[in-house]
Amino acid sequence: MKNLSRLSLFIIIITVLSNCTEPKKEAKNSQIQQQVEQIDVTEKIVPRPVYDTTKWIRILDINPTIVEDMRYATTDNFVEEIMYNCAACYLRPEVAVAVGKAHEILKEKGYSGLKMLDCYRPRPIQQKLWDKVPDARYVTPPWKGSMHNRGLATDLTIIDSLGNQLDMGTKFDYFGVEGYHTYTGHSPEILANRKLLKQTMYSVGFRHIRTEWWHYSYTKASYPISDWLWDCE
Repeated sequence: MKNLSRLSLFIIIITVLSNCTEPKKEAKNSQIQQQVEQIDVTEKIVPRPVYDTTKWIRILDINPTIVEDMRYATTDNFVEEIMYNCAACYLRPEVAVAVGKAHEILKEKGYSGLKMLDCYRPRPIQQKLWDKVPDARYVTPPWKGSMHNRGLATDLTIIDSLGNQLDMGTKFDYFGVEGYHTYTGHSPEILANRKLLKQTMYSVGFRHIRTEWWHYSYTKASYPISDWLWDCE
């Protein structure tokens, strides 16, 4: 009888302990499930749009530290209207590689590198610009096409180690003599900044145009005008 009583007591104790620990297990399992669900949401990866990398390269796929500040995707441009639906810098593959090399040259000198202000500009966008400003002094006629429309030109500037744009004397898309490469009335610092940009871009195969300190065209390739429009992310 004593052995039977001890056995009964043991069974009762085990049952009580099981009932006490079960809510804790359920609470812990519920907490783990919530953590898993949270991870599934916060770590979801959104892929970039698929495009033909034999024809185009997004500059961030060359080097993600290059800054995209596509002005025609904003109202901060000379026509004060949004021209692009998506702010992305695409270039022909060899052009994008050359920009990446220029970026690395500047980083080695202590700068943050390059900021892209405009890159490939589809002909439909060129038409929109022309419709807004039909003046060949400021906008290349779309039937003629610019180097931007071929994916061979970039508008860009340099940013310092703190992420600030170097002073180039005028803002981007300033159409006056102060924006010309030939204008020498700026301070020595500004002239040195322009010289740094020019020398860096020249070293990787680009050339400037006289009237725009920000514009550089790649001279080692040739492409036709393109109507390609990239997808939004």
